[in-house]
Amino acid sequence: MTRLATIIAPCRNERAHIDAFCDAALAQRLPDGWALEVLVADGRSDDGTRERLAERAAGDARLLLVDNPGRIVSSGLNACIARARGEVIVRWDLHTRYADDYVAECLAALARSGAVNVGGPWVARGEGAGGRAIAAAFQCRWVVGGARSRDTAYEGEVDTVYLGCWPRAVLERHGGFDEQLVRNQDDEHNLRLRRAGARIWQSPRIRSWYRPRDSLARLFAQQRQYGYWRPFVVRKHGQPGSWRQLAPATLVAALALGLLLMPWSSWPFGALAAAYGLYLVAASAAAAPAAGGLDAVLRLPAAIAAYHLGYGLGTWQGLWALALRRAPTAAQQELTR
Repeated sequence: MTRLATIIAPCRNERAHIDAFCDAALAQRLPDGWALEVLVADGRSDDGTRERLAERAAGDARLLLVDNPGRIVSSGLNACIARARGEVIVRWDLHTRYADDYVAECLAALARSGAVNVGGPWVARGEGAGGRAIAAAFQCRWVVGGARSRDTAYEGEVDTVYLGCWPRAVLERHGGFDEQLVRNQDDEHNLRLRRAGARIWQSPRIRSWYRPRDSLARLFAQQRQYGYWRPFVVRKHGQPGSWRQLAPATLVAALALGLLLMPWSSWPFGALAAAYGLYLVAASAAAAPAAGGLDAVLRLPAAIAAYHLGYGLGTWQGLWALALRRAPTAAQQELTR
């Protein structure tokens, strides 16, 4: 009897990426006895994405277009899960490239680990000097606080994993993704699984390559949005997905306090700014070998600062919104790219 795996992916205004995504998904090499279906939830795109998806679905019965009126990632994932027929659900992203055995390795990792969610390391490959700098910073332990999700050689239990692959029964038992969260729905879902006693597993055999933002402005906006939604996860569970996620907010608070003390003494801010400047130099040196050229290396300090300051500022904005019981603004609910 043939067993079925389902790839699910949310998208909105991704016309430039939709064909490469469909080609990669439909070219997956599966183990004997397995078949594949691919569900893409379109969030009411207005750039031709929806029309192109409809064309591709008409030409291949394995591909299905799903409507996502909520327009955000979590509602799109849930819409796909509700329509999925597979006994295993594999999440994909349109800005990532995949090895042709990606799904097969996910199935193998589920079988050998006994975990309820598996995935591979989060590997970034940028384009252009700015994109390469952002990708190098993304992979650097000095920048991300030693997150195992960026360790390309690690196999074992983790707090959270890139994208994810679950037995369908796990999603039925623990629920889907929180549609109140525009960002961090992955971390919240994995935290929910861990609090229930389940295990999350990472395997380097599950290979993919993520394309990060290619400009500091887009990176800062993305990280600020990630930071904004972090306190909402903490409010729900009473803890963050990982305590290192609070470090950027601590940095921003310390810098702001130093600025407030400037009329009386410039020493606190000056000392903190100097210390962080030295950190940026050291972190840039650590990330430099992966940057791929001097033009990218020179952009590393700004890229690292954008990660930290954007995330930290967003966290405080989220805390302020919760304290005042303010609803998220339209910009905070609209996915950035």
